[in-house]
Amino acid sequence: MKPLQLSLKSSPAQRLDLSPLVPHVIAGKNLADIAALEIGTTRDKVTVGDVFKLKGAASDEIIIDGGSDRFDCVGQGMKNGVLRIDGDVGINAGRLLEGGTLVIAGSAGHYAGSRMKGGRLEILGHAGDFVGGPREGEIHGMEGGLLIVRGSAGHRAADRVRRGTIIVEGDAGDWPASRLVAGTLVVAGQSGINPGYLMRRGTLVLGHASPLPPTFIDCGPLNSAFVSVFSRALKTDSRLGSRLFATPLRRVMGDMAVLGKGEILVPV
Repeated sequence: MKPLQLSLKSSPAQRLDLSPLVPHVIAGKNLADIAALEIGTTRDKVTVGDVFKLKGAASDEIIIDGGSDRFDCVGQGMKNGVLRIDGDVGINAGRLLEGGTLVIAGSAGHYAGSRMKGGRLEILGHAGDFVGGPREGEIHGMEGGLLIVRGSAGHRAADRVRRGTIIVEGDAGDWPASRLVAGTLVVAGQSGINPGYLMRRGTLVLGHASPLPPTFIDCGPLNSAFVSVFSRALKTDSRLGSRLFATPLRRVMGDMAVLGKGEILVPV
């Protein structure tokens, strides 16, 4: 079956909630039904048909041709299938993602992959703050799945992440892996201040050694079979991440200001 294709007519006049445009929600709907879905976020009613030209039929694959930083909640709660956006998106991309593959061929705003539980989210451009992190008032961030940022990420990447893997192939801002509960964050480029701030468990891998907080303990060179296994596992999804795990690494433990069972791996 051919994918459902949505082509952007013009730049939207308001922020849009694109969470209905996922395969499990449009399943069984015809083009008229899909075009009638409301996606506006103000008192002015906006439907899918007002913003996009539709082609094809409901299927497990959706392609959105054209992007905007006003496209919020893209792929939110998606359970299966493939969703690709050929352009930029706004906040909450891939939030609560449960399954399937979400590909953003542009950059994403804050909270990309927030509390995602499974599936695969790939951002070909940059991402904003709190990649994989929780929204206000939430206890935990990402709980599973794979999140890849081919560009750079903002501040507090992987904040409060509980499970899953996040790979940032570019740079990351301040406080990467802050308050990390478990899971893995890999930053192939440079990172800002206070990496691993208040992390309890989990793993932070840095491609370039950054000044670490004084509450971390240097454990010396890492000698573990885990490194080579993880390197091979990442080869398909991220060659940069795979190469980083293939280099000699040293291990520091912390944050001793809290539970202290986390680790930061940095090049020797």
